[in-house]
Amino acid sequence: MTTEVTLPSTSASPTTRQMWTRARGVILALVLLLVGAIAIAAIRSDTHQGSLDPRSATPYGSRAVAELLADRGVSTRVVTTLAEARAATGPDTTLLVAVPDLLTERQQSQLHAATDGAGGRTVLVAPGSASVERLVPGIVASPATSLDSTLSPACDLPAAQRAGAADTGGMRYTVTRPGADECYPSERLATLVRVPDTSGDGDTIALGAPDILYNDTLDEQGNASLALQLLGSRAHLVWYLPSLSDSAAGMDDEKSFFDLLPSGWLWGTLQLFIAAALAALWRARRLGPLVPERLPVAIRASETVEGRARLYRKANARDRAAAALRSTTRTRLAPLVGVPVTQAHSPEALLPALSAHLHSPGDGQTMQSLLFGPSPSDDIALISLADRLDALEREVRRP
Repeated sequence: MTTEVTLPSTSASPTTRQMWTRARGVILALVLLLVGAIAIAAIRSDTHQGSLDPRSATPYGSRAVAELLADRGVSTRVVTTLAEARAATGPDTTLLVAVPDLLTERQQSQLHAATDGAGGRTVLVAPGSASVERLVPGIVASPATSLDSTLSPACDLPAAQRAGAADTGGMRYTVTRPGADECYPSERLATLVRVPDTSGDGDTIALGAPDILYNDTLDEQGNASLALQLLGSRAHLVWYLPSLSDSAAGMDDEKSFFDLLPSGWLWGTLQLFIAAALAALWRARRLGPLVPERLPVAIRASETVEGRARLYRKANARDRAAAALRSTTRTRLAPLVGVPVTQAHSPEALLPALSAHLHSPGDGQTMQSLLFGPSPSDDIALISLADRLDALEREVRRP
């Protein structure tokens, strides 16, 4: 017994090489995923660097249109905060908002209040449903975008008539505001809408796509003509590039975590839970009470004892190991000394019968300490206990 419990053996813990062999596939997949994400981010970042920036000469920048406007005497100034954009509004100014959807709800309302009735022109580049209804009341963005990029004017707006076909295909708008000009329709919905102010000579233009402002596509179709007419009607052009770092963005709206989640997250989460439940049901092995099964292979008793001993030692559970040794010894000794197994763990029944059976009866107190005593204090005491229990069982079995 003592040899099986304390015999040193090969550790069951996996080695470094085994851990690497098991984990290298997962690590390799994670590394490839990370490299791919970095590569895609780098490519997209290089491709769209300076997008809609009048200072950028990249394909998606807008430096070309700014220089053409400068040749016609129109000055261009770039602003990046809402406060600067609101302060720049006026009858001799065109305010271009590059990405209106980046503005918070309160920022959109404040910007509309500053531009409405100011007498200037406001050009919104591809405003979606998150912004167009607040910045231009009376216009609703369609969830489906235009399938065609190049569209014909099909309206009476002089700027569109002179420019002709242009690349305005993108966001499509439904207009309920009377007196608005609906141009460049795609499936009967306009992709460029001009809404005059209720008071004054100002107006607001919702442009469905930014293509007419890009350096790369400015010379195609009537893009240059349309861009110069929309942005050059006033002496000054203020180019507002909203950003997430705008200090006003964090102070205007206090949104909860659920407000920041995209729409439809609740249904998506519910579907994931249903899928997980179905997968668990499909992979379930037992749907009823546990049933005993025959082991597919025979396991040596010594291996079982050795494995359990290693677990006890790893958990530093000397009390559990000692209790298991004493309980097993008492169960085996009871039939040998004429005590029922049901009373094997009762000192009053087992100890007197055991003392009478031994060839050299010892001290009853010592016998009780051996079979029912306290837990050993260290590994040496546990080994000593196992040896003494083994010696006691051999003595009882001796004829």
